[in-house]
Amino acid sequence: MNGAIVNKSDELVMKLLHYFITEKGYNPIVLHGAKNEIWLENLDQEYKIVRIVSDYIHNNEQLDFDMFKTKQIMKKIRKKTLSFHMNALSIFINLGDNVSLEKETVVDNLTIANVKEIEDLHDYPTIIKIFPDICDNTEFKEEGLNLFMKLTKEINKKNEEESMKAEEIFKAKRPVITYTLIIINILVFIAMYLFGNGSEDAYTLLNFGANYPLLIKAGQYYRLITSAFLHIGFLHLIFNNYALYVIGSQLESFLGRTKFFVVYLASALCGSLMSMIFSDGISAGASGAIFGLLGSLLYFGYNYRVYLGGVIKSQIIPLIAVNLIIGFITPGIDNAAHIGGLLGGLGITMALGLKHKTTNFEKGNGWITMLIYVGFLIYMAFFR
Repeated sequence: MNGAIVNKSDELVMKLLHYFITEKGYNPIVLHGAKNEIWLENLDQEYKIVRIVSDYIHNNEQLDFDMFKTKQIMKKIRKKTLSFHMNALSIFINLGDNVSLEKETVVDNLTIANVKEIEDLHDYPTIIKIFPDICDNTEFKEEGLNLFMKLTKEINKKNEEESMKAEEIFKAKRPVITYTLIIINILVFIAMYLFGNGSEDAYTLLNFGANYPLLIKAGQYYRLITSAFLHIGFLHLIFNNYALYVIGSQLESFLGRTKFFVVYLASALCGSLMSMIFSDGISAGASGAIFGLLGSLLYFGYNYRVYLGGVIKSQIIPLIAVNLIIGFITPGIDNAAHIGGLLGGLGITMALGLKHKTTNFEKGNGWITMLIYVGFLIYMAFFR
């Protein structure tokens, strides 16, 4: 087996694949019709796309066509992943002698490298700067078929691990907190009729903890949260609970129960504070918290945009936009609470972080952002 012969170009491809997948966390992209080339993506790296091309390019015209084709594919990837700027690296391992290519060739954010063997990467200072360990981590004691089998095994293992992580995140789970919140909303609504004069009576709303700036400023801070569990009228209850069921079921599955609950309460708080800034009247409802869930879902979808990029563009963003527009043009809707909750949900999700995605540094920035935001709302609501 040690004497088995493996094509040098195939060995080079495997070494590069092994490095980018196992060391740098790149994932393969499936492209229909792409032959003799492998596309990898990692949206957290400086080179978000790495492309390894084993096809024989025999002259400059063929190279120009390849670059044109690559840029067209990158446009599609950029739209799908909501990426405004995308650097890419194309590594050619089989360029013909008739191809004239300068070192460090960069065209429209696309870096082109001619690599016959790993050591050739030293001719590209930018690549070495971004991947300083690429040459060291592509040296192996094994040779031939043994090396090929080792690299294949480790690449497959890494891909399986990434698939398991994705399955863990996206696997449907029972939304216990969502169901509990819906039940609480319904029970409180019923209690307003059993122990008060109904959900549309101002006195009853105040007794059950509606948002009323004058009383909150007098020390009844609990109203910032309790108001999110009150609804004014049956249609208000039905609409909000349905929205909570649809959005909450998905988001709770993605975030986990504890983080989801924190996001909900933080969004409700931010929505109530923003409402205090723009309104002096009585307000109630879960819509601020629900908009917070939309903000959280937007942040989650952006970080997992390889999977949810299309959903963000076609569903999440239009849903947020349409509901905000309705809030601006329809009298009686507390759109300030919607905006406050939306930003609060986005901020608290940044602070809490996403499993397998968020670093401690990013969480720290999220907490700083959230504290500044809440501090600003408190100042505007209580001290302006």
